[in-house]
Amino acid sequence: MKRILLVLVLVLAFGFTTVGAQNFSTHYVKKGETIEAIAKRYFVTVFDIYKLNPDAKKELKPNTVLIIPLSKSNKPKVTINKELQGFKEHKTKRKETLYSLSKKYNVEEEDIKKYNTFLYANPLRKGDRLQIPKYKITENVEDVATHETYTVKPKEGKWRIAYKFGITVDELETLNPDMTEVLKAGDVINVPNLEKDAQNKIDDTYSYYKVLPKEGFYRLKLKLNLEQHELEALNPGLKETGLKSGMILKIPHSNSAEAIIGIEEEAVNLTGNISDYTTKHIAVMLPFRIHRVDFDSISDTKKSLKKDPYLNASLDFHSGVLMAIDSLKSLGISLKVDVYDTRYEVSEVSRIIRENNFESVDAVIGPLTPASFDKAASELKKYNTPIISPIGTNLKLYDNVFQSRPDDDLLKTKIVNFVKADSLESNIIVIADTRNVAIANSLKQEFNHAKLVYSRKNKEGKDEFFVTKEDIEEALKPGENYVFLETKNEGYASNVTSVLASLNNYVDPEKEEDPPEIILVTTNINSAFEGEQINNTHLSNLQFHFATASKEYSENDNNAFVKKYDKLYNITPNKRAVKGFDLTMDVVLRLVSSEDLYASVNKTPITAYVENKFAYKKKLFGGYFNDAVYLVKYDDLIIVEVKQ
Repeated sequence: MKRILLVLVLVLAFGFTTVGAQNFSTHYVKKGETIEAIAKRYFVTVFDIYKLNPDAKKELKPNTVLIIPLSKSNKPKVTINKELQGFKEHKTKRKETLYSLSKKYNVEEEDIKKYNTFLYANPLRKGDRLQIPKYKITENVEDVATHETYTVKPKEGKWRIAYKFGITVDELETLNPDMTEVLKAGDVINVPNLEKDAQNKIDDTYSYYKVLPKEGFYRLKLKLNLEQHELEALNPGLKETGLKSGMILKIPHSNSAEAIIGIEEEAVNLTGNISDYTTKHIAVMLPFRIHRVDFDSISDTKKSLKKDPYLNASLDFHSGVLMAIDSLKSLGISLKVDVYDTRYEVSEVSRIIRENNFESVDAVIGPLTPASFDKAASELKKYNTPIISPIGTNLKLYDNVFQSRPDDDLLKTKIVNFVKADSLESNIIVIADTRNVAIANSLKQEFNHAKLVYSRKNKEGKDEFFVTKEDIEEALKPGENYVFLETKNEGYASNVTSVLASLNNYVDPEKEEDPPEIILVTTNINSAFEGEQINNTHLSNLQFHFATASKEYSENDNNAFVKKYDKLYNITPNKRAVKGFDLTMDVVLRLVSSEDLYASVNKTPITAYVENKFAYKKKLFGGYFNDAVYLVKYDDLIIVEVKQ
């Protein structure tokens, strides 16, 4: 019944989450301040500050921003002012002490000594004549204003705001625990309370780089070809603060891979950029093959659903489209939507285009299958109607084609560049089977010192799809080791990951050296890494990294789309449903925030929604391809995005 409901439900409610209250504040360190004084000011312990600011433990540097726990720092700062009004004479009696006198006259012991200097060298004696100061005491209560709210501007993302206020992206997210993954214009967030002249300005004539963990000036010199004094000249305050993991540096404009790796263009959500409220006309082409479904009974319908993978895929994708349509309407967007059943037949695609007016259509989504898509694209080319492929790669890119799924080569480049960015002192190992020798050799070209390990073979020279502990152990070195695993064989993937997990951080009592730290990566994520034989605990233990066209949403994200989908269908949306939602949202929002889909490519370089992001680039002679991919890793048995 749930699958049948997917084609019957047409309207869903939808809302967006907003940034909520935050649990932390900030302090801008001034020259001469101590960690103890700052802790006292905010009524926290030194350890509270060190916990959130580990770098402060080494050295407290001026011009840096500290994160302060707000739950303990919401007390006002009280300053005591004492004005001397005169003195009272006192003759010391037997058994009187400085302590008892301080309590009697409500003054500090040090105040008594200050005006009776002989007490610095001598004890208090009976008969001593003292001058007891009398003060007029006033309390000045000062509210501690350590953060302020900030309204996100168009095209402004997390790293730009972090750079502006002199903090890292992680610190910005700490200040805003309910911040959404992608900021949109109009969001109100918390930022450090800095004077205007202390804020950094983004200059688009420069590039920007995000400092990686363990990176010092020597590594940056090798990677960016910039001396320490050059970086300090471009980044005022860097000389005082030193390098900090996650901080944003201004560097000379560069198109090099190293500079691009540091910071990618941040994705935006176009819901805050709507400028055109005229009716937009879109068409959706999917291979439902409804004519093949037996509707005589519910059981017959269920059988039809089980037998037809194209119907299943179409229903999933269409359910996401429906939710996107309703969400767009709630934003005040007027839509005309035509849905066509292509029947998985090229001839049917021709008939649909021939018998309907596509000159007035602003964009076409689908068909899903390569031959049908190519036919639709070629026939719509004469109308210059943009057509978007939901799942295909290596398509024939006519001028009107938008390939929304990134190419496999882009995924490979992403992971290779990641390893390059963090491997100046790392050992590189490539483990592959015979079918992936070409990939192994290409990685050897990228990393000249990489060691190759292949699957064991039988007497006939064929792969047996396993390696031994000794095979890998010989290639490992103490310290950091990046291991590429290139295979589509589930058994081989299971064998290799098990062996690697047993060797990771293993301390050999007979060797006085650091244990190997293994980070597993692959250029081609596939079903071999997701099968029943694979132990996800091993993948988490190895920090398994890979590039992917779409990241998995987290159940902790409290995503409105996921909640609404689950409430309506009593099922978690799969990747096809999410792609249907994301792609439809992106296409329509691009249409209503730009002149047309083609113009949106330059006006809005990159967008992101639930699981997918879109950054279209135009081929010199041809259409558009999506240049945006995610880098993710296994972390504590879940897959999370790797912030670069």
